[in-house]
Amino acid sequence: MFLPIWDGKMPRPAILKPKPLWTGKQVFSLIIPGNVNMIRTHSTHPDEEDDGPYKWISPGDTKVMVEHGELVMGILCKKTLGTSAGSLLHICFLELGHEVCGRFYGNIQTVINTWLLLEGHSIGIGDTIADPQTYLEIQKAIKKAKEDVIEVIQKAHNMELEPTPGNTLRQTFENQVNRILNDARDKTGGSAKKSLT
Repeated sequence: MFLPIWDGKMPRPAILKPKPLWTGKQVFSLIIPGNVNMIRTHSTHPDEEDDGPYKWISPGDTKVMVEHGELVMGILCKKTLGTSAGSLLHICFLELGHEVCGRFYGNIQTVINTWLLLEGHSIGIGDTIADPQTYLEIQKAIKKAKEDVIEVIQKAHNMELEPTPGNTLRQTFENQVNRILNDARDKTGGSAKKSLT
């Protein structure tokens, strides 16, 4: 892996035998600039883990902690690494400036590209199998969405569709159809995700 900022020193491997291996957290910690600190949660972090026995450590590794420029725990995602307020890039920008943040962003891409070259793989939806109950839920949601869209189309053809405030009739039609289809997509995607995890 080529990193312009690498000084040639590697952290102690997490696994020593049969051969030295480093974790992704260790590799990522090599590129975190400065003495940055951050505590955030992954986008899939369950809210019920914020209290009780999992307040400080998450069984799903969804609590992200960067301490003195080292990724101590957690899984990085768009929420913890992206451009949103409080993310690692945002904190680097505020504390270290745009030049350091820009180099950090480039180093992230270098690490990810190298990982994809070494470990890259793909999976298609055909490679996954959901249980029959999930298929039924998905089919019901799609059928209901189709019926709802047909109903909106019929209302529009029969001049029964009322424009919503601030929208034309065409915008109202498009908004209603988009809402129905987006809800169906979210519901079916959620069912599939729940079944496959």
